[in-house]
Amino acid sequence: MTTFKEQSTHAATGKLSLAEILEIFASGHTRLKFTAYDGSAAGPEDAELGLDLLTPRGTTYLATAPGELGLARAYVSGDLQPLGVHPGDPYELLKALATRDNMDFKRPPARVLANVLRSIGLEHFKPIAPPPQEALPRWRRTVEGLRHSKTRDAEAIHHHYDVSNKFYEWVLGPSMTYTCACYPDADASLEEAQENKYRLVFEKLQLKPGDRLLDVGCGWGGMVRYAARHGVKAIGVTLSKEQAEWARNAIAEQGLSDLAEVRHSDYRDVRESGFDAVSSIGLTEHIGVHNYPAYFRFLQSKMRDGALLLNHCITRPENKTTASADAFIDRYVFPDGELTGSGRIITEMQNIGLEVVHEENLRHHYALTLRDWCRYLVEHWDEAVEEVGLPTARVWGLYMAGSRVGFETNVIQLHQVLAVKVDALGNDGGLPLRPWWTP
Repeated sequence: MTTFKEQSTHAATGKLSLAEILEIFASGHTRLKFTAYDGSAAGPEDAELGLDLLTPRGTTYLATAPGELGLARAYVSGDLQPLGVHPGDPYELLKALATRDNMDFKRPPARVLANVLRSIGLEHFKPIAPPPQEALPRWRRTVEGLRHSKTRDAEAIHHHYDVSNKFYEWVLGPSMTYTCACYPDADASLEEAQENKYRLVFEKLQLKPGDRLLDVGCGWGGMVRYAARHGVKAIGVTLSKEQAEWARNAIAEQGLSDLAEVRHSDYRDVRESGFDAVSSIGLTEHIGVHNYPAYFRFLQSKMRDGALLLNHCITRPENKTTASADAFIDRYVFPDGELTGSGRIITEMQNIGLEVVHEENLRHHYALTLRDWCRYLVEHWDEAVEEVGLPTARVWGLYMAGSRVGFETNVIQLHQVLAVKVDALGNDGGLPLRPWWTP
């Protein structure tokens, strides 16, 4: 049996096979199996999970971007094959990879990288074009547009949400809801859990027939339609043209046009005010942490005194880490996305004068939601690949399964924060003394 010290010494000094190099770039997970196109293998022969390096191009991706980004490039391009899992749900493999440093694929030490160079040759260290599914790096995006300007935000939303409504129907299921569900029990279906989430938001906002709701970042209009079915006049806004078109059709088909409206618009272009409630479900991740004061101030300006605001978004488990997303998420999933802790969100809401009355963490519910989305993707894999192409389908399977691991291991969380707009005398409109909703 080779000791860890012996492995480290060999990685830094001995001639390395491609399978050993792949093992190094995967953070040295020795209980997985690694194979490569040169016929080499590393790790236990009987391991059911692992990675297979298929092409020289994959080696170049790994060498030029050692760590998470290189692995993602090789995988998305088809140069790196997962072993023992379906590409629509590589959860078990990612969970195994996450046993060290929570999937933080660190750059190997300089001595090890030097030996990798000697082992594979200088030609693999010459950068090549990334897969076309990859967004520009942040510095290039900055050159081409001010971050979180209306134009650049629209481009970022288009990159992620305008993939294909048909594709989203296969992944999200009948609810067409791309945010964390709330499972009433462990046996609930995804559709029941999404309906329960909308019920929870509706009750927290104390909405009743005749009220007016503004839903910013409304997606395919799930919250808008739920509110309209319960007699509330609801306006939703989304930067995704395809989402808006789908939502309008659903509103018309369900006979909700008198109460529900979805606009293809930036939330900052909403002119109406005096709303009885505002919901922000899955938008805060996109607006930029330094924009929080302006964001919450704008939402506050749309609310009457005594109105309630519910902010539902993915967060970090603490408030110290840099807000920027990791390389794979930033380049392949959410360009310009930023996450911070729930404490920062609460602070910014309080600092502009909103009174926070409740918050809760639903991270385990998001892990279950992602589990069910991956299940749908696997069930519709062939149709999804035909609709959006194999590389994009791979991105989604990797992203959703990896996010599930992140929620399960407390790398990320999902918080709902409820706040009220008080008047100049601190009156909150007469809220009950205790929570008024069913958990």
